[in-house]
Amino acid sequence: MVATAATGAFLSIPSPASDSSGKPLGLGGSIPASVDARGTSAKSKSTSSGKLQVKASAHAPPKVNGTKVGAMDGFRTDDEVTASPPPRTFINQLPDWSMLLAAITTIFLAAEKQWMMLDWKPKRPDMLVDPFGLGRIVQDGLVFRQNFSIRSYEIGADRTASVETLMNHLQETALNHVKNAGLLADGFGSTPEMCKRNLIWVVTKMQVLVDRYPTWGDVVQVDTWVAASGKNGMRRDWLVRDSNTGDILTRASSLWVMMNKETRRLSKIPDEVREEIGGYFVDSPPIVEDDSRKLPKLDDTTADYIHSGLTPRWSDLDVNQHVNNVKYVGWILESAPLPILETHELAGMTLEYRRECMRDSVLQSLTSIVDKGVGDLATSGFVECQHLLRLEGGGEIVKGRTQWRPKYADRIGNLGSLPAESA
Repeated sequence: MVATAATGAFLSIPSPASDSSGKPLGLGGSIPASVDARGTSAKSKSTSSGKLQVKASAHAPPKVNGTKVGAMDGFRTDDEVTASPPPRTFINQLPDWSMLLAAITTIFLAAEKQWMMLDWKPKRPDMLVDPFGLGRIVQDGLVFRQNFSIRSYEIGADRTASVETLMNHLQETALNHVKNAGLLADGFGSTPEMCKRNLIWVVTKMQVLVDRYPTWGDVVQVDTWVAASGKNGMRRDWLVRDSNTGDILTRASSLWVMMNKETRRLSKIPDEVREEIGGYFVDSPPIVEDDSRKLPKLDDTTADYIHSGLTPRWSDLDVNQHVNNVKYVGWILESAPLPILETHELAGMTLEYRRECMRDSVLQSLTSIVDKGVGDLATSGFVECQHLLRLEGGGEIVKGRTQWRPKYADRIGNLGSLPAESA
């Protein structure tokens, strides 16, 4: 009965009317006389008439907005009570202060992190002096120096950097040298005066000697400088060291001439261009002694290996719309025999560039082995190969000579086979 009374109170069930005799009227049950509308026990007293009378609660009737209401009037249903919105003030129209504070904190933390990166200094002498690999000009403004970290995707099956990786480092430092000197215009390493005359640089000869290949995680330091070569040429040299030990890894020297970008003909160096670049020339001998031996001519009858059907991809072209010279190295090695690639590593090469290769060219790679005893691992030593990269129509693109030394030279003589992990 108490539960019924409480439910009726919250659901605003109208109280049944009573007649003067005290008997309830209406349908269904009624609220017991001993319990008021709030479920509070009420004391009953006997009267002279013998009738029970209910004493009102001793609590004061509740007030709403200063007006007294009955016990049942103080309860409202959800439909009757409507929550009025808070008054519109300046404060409650602002965004959530906690979210705003969190956003400001995030911005300050990001700015602090960037500032710490810019203000970073090596704490140990063996740490990088050039942590971001941007390079800098040293030695009175004549030598450009840049560091490179050997990435996992730049190593080959021998767990060392590929020769193409080393060649890309050489090319990158050459362009960055021109850029840091303030001479880079719109062309691929072209100066402002060269751009006015539609002139570009093209390489005619490249010599590379590799003493040791870096491995994954090594950091190499590349120095490069330029010098005059004859009346209308320029020589560029590179010296690659291990940045941690200072050991020399690679030496390279190259010869460059100018070509008209429109006519594709070689050009003399204009006096205006010579004035631009002459102040950066170093008076020193080439870091690699010039190999003046004449490269023999290769053809189908003299070549031991021929790989046909080589075609450039769009990604092989540089901004001058011809195949990048580093790509030629990979094509030349396409025809190198597998026994040499498995048991030897490239120790040096000389490349002579004859003509440029365009996007629609189809090429052949030819290789001739000077030493025929490469099949016997126990007796094989240094091997020399001759190479030719030509158009299928017969035009020569690149002629080359490569020298190969045995891998694991101290183990091949004893075991007669490769280590198990590289076999």
